[in-house]
Amino acid sequence: MSDSPIATMFDRISPKYDALNHLLSLNIDKVWRRKTAKIVSFYYPKAILDLATGTADLAIVLAKRNPQAHIIGMDISEKMLEIGMEKVRKKGLESQIELRLGDAAAVPFEDNSFDSITVAFGVRNFENLKQGLSEIHRVLKPNGLAFILEFSMPEKFPVKQVYTLYFKHILPKIGKWVSKDASAYSYLPESVERFPKPLEFLRLLSSAGLTEGTMRHFGYGIATLYSVTKSK
Repeated sequence: MSDSPIATMFDRISPKYDALNHLLSLNIDKVWRRKTAKIVSFYYPKAILDLATGTADLAIVLAKRNPQAHIIGMDISEKMLEIGMEKVRKKGLESQIELRLGDAAAVPFEDNSFDSITVAFGVRNFENLKQGLSEIHRVLKPNGLAFILEFSMPEKFPVKQVYTLYFKHILPKIGKWVSKDASAYSYLPESVERFPKPLEFLRLLSSAGLTEGTMRHFGYGIATLYSVTKSK
């Protein structure tokens, strides 16, 4: 995994990652994760795979909302997982949450293994997006559901203008100051800008066999939750 530039970057910023995320989003990222976990819970999944789990924030919220579920969190960054495991232990969730090192482009599970798959603010970091979506389809059970929460670029005035100013000019400076890593926090807005727009991403999901797609916009379009079903 150390050969991956994405893994190397997240290993490098892992000690400050959680604090910076919550600071830079004014803790709104926590609200969006809770909303996602609540929606997932409506389907009562027994087996959940949380890809790009990072420091396990979503996995922990999913565990609280879905006490019946066994959750496997997977990430390409070993250092992020170490922090996540410590958080899982502090919450007493070791029996419910399992964290593993792995790449979304080569998920180490058999076909049709999971009732639900989740990704929170990580799908844009997939080094091979189409392969990652193909893997999500492969390991989902028939009629299983995938929930992908990701940043998006708002389109409406004045949110678009304010968000663009903050995201492109203020966020990287704060990130650099706190983390001492300029490249990582210039990467964040660049990766969001490069990511497909919501309707285009739904088409990519459909091409991967993940259909019946719906979108929920959070924060006036700052984030979007995509919900899709594995087609038969």
